[in-house]
Amino acid sequence: MIFGRSERGKPPVEPVTLKILVAGGFGVGKTTLVGAVSEIKPLRTEELLTEAGRPVDDTSGVEGKHTTTVAMDFGRITLREDLVLYLFGTPGQDRFWFLWDELATGALGAVVLADTRRLEDCFAAVDYFERRSIPFVVGVNCFDDAARYPTDDVRQALDLDPGVPVVLCDARDRESVKEVLISVVQHAMAYAADRRETVAT
Repeated sequence: MIFGRSERGKPPVEPVTLKILVAGGFGVGKTTLVGAVSEIKPLRTEELLTEAGRPVDDTSGVEGKHTTTVAMDFGRITLREDLVLYLFGTPGQDRFWFLWDELATGALGAVVLADTRRLEDCFAAVDYFERRSIPFVVGVNCFDDAARYPTDDVRQALDLDPGVPVVLCDARDRESVKEVLISVVQHAMAYAADRRETVAT
């Protein structure tokens, strides 16, 4: 028996948390993306689409969609004991955009998910992050029945700055989504370094 101070485990580490938004148009795969990588059962705020919403919910191209996110999706990934990534999926329809400002507070960066069949649906998200100087990556969700285009063509169609990464992905596939999130973190770090350099000069 050892007398004196008892052996105790290390105190719990308070992790650093990083926040990434997942945005884009209605039915583009935001909820699917969050669910593909979250280590916890994602918090979802989905409701059934109704006849009352038919005039404002354009389901052309996603006719099989029967639910919609009305507040947010939330998921978590523990990268290390001291580093946790929180994912917040934004609602896609215009009438829920008032929630975006609250969700964007403190965000490291964002994924703008795009569907080449309805590319115009992500214009609003691109504009939102550009106006607020939030670094973002465009993830082209490669749906099985969608035409494939080179990333440079997507960049040109969205009129993106040359520094904004455009990556192809499958929102259902964990490894594919992880690559998108790595791109966001790398881009956000480079963006922050550029801003510090600009301020210093």
